[in-house]
Amino acid sequence: MVSHLLITIRNGVGITGNVISLFLFLSPVPTFVGIWKKGSVEQFSPAPYLATLINCMIWVVYGVPMVHPNSTLVVTINGTGTAIEIVYLTLFIIFCHDKRKRAKVVLIVLVELIFIAVVTTLVLVIAHTTERRSMVVGIIAILFNIMMYASPLLVMKLVITTKSVEYMPFSLSLASFANGVAWTTYAFLPFDPFIAVPNGLGTLFSLAQLLLYATYYQSTKRIIEARKDSKMELRLSEVVVKGGNDDPKKTSIAP
Repeated sequence: MVSHLLITIRNGVGITGNVISLFLFLSPVPTFVGIWKKGSVEQFSPAPYLATLINCMIWVVYGVPMVHPNSTLVVTINGTGTAIEIVYLTLFIIFCHDKRKRAKVVLIVLVELIFIAVVTTLVLVIAHTTERRSMVVGIIAILFNIMMYASPLLVMKLVITTKSVEYMPFSLSLASFANGVAWTTYAFLPFDPFIAVPNGLGTLFSLAQLLLYATYYQSTKRIIEARKDSKMELRLSEVVVKGGNDDPKKTSIAP
């Protein structure tokens, strides 16, 4: 009776985690809509999307029945996440005008795909039980999951340097925090250290991002307003200069 209730609760939390994870994967959509409209990635970093891609792929491997049985919810959301991240990175490559940066992103994606293929093949061939396969893939998954949650640290450094959260989307940080809480809870029903450890750390990383956002939110508004004012002044000065250039021409014609 207790085990059946535990499984029911676990499935409920897992479904909730799937929904929150989907919001996490879709949270950069406004960012990429902006990139599409501007036609440039500007200062946005590809690191979070590259880290999330390999993280999703390794969790798909972890959740397949041959590696870790009864993990359908892990496979469904991470399979979806893999497809979404590929779309993001494709857009990033299209709108990145720095050839070296674009080539670097393409190379990293190829390395990630090769790495996943090699890991999957070796685990299925060398490890002959699901327990061993789960342990090997689980350890690798922990590393990449922590990498996914820690990847925004590069953006956090930019935030502290510029005192602006313009390039650290709030929706992504909030969704990441909620995702970490949901999957940490899931990992304790029953206890799965391979899911609990990275998501517990991920919750802390995401909380740090939210605190950083709260700290620099007001300064970001001032910076954006100052930028708008400087653009207005520049336009006005151009109008004045053009007007001043017209007057001499008119007076030079006079006798």
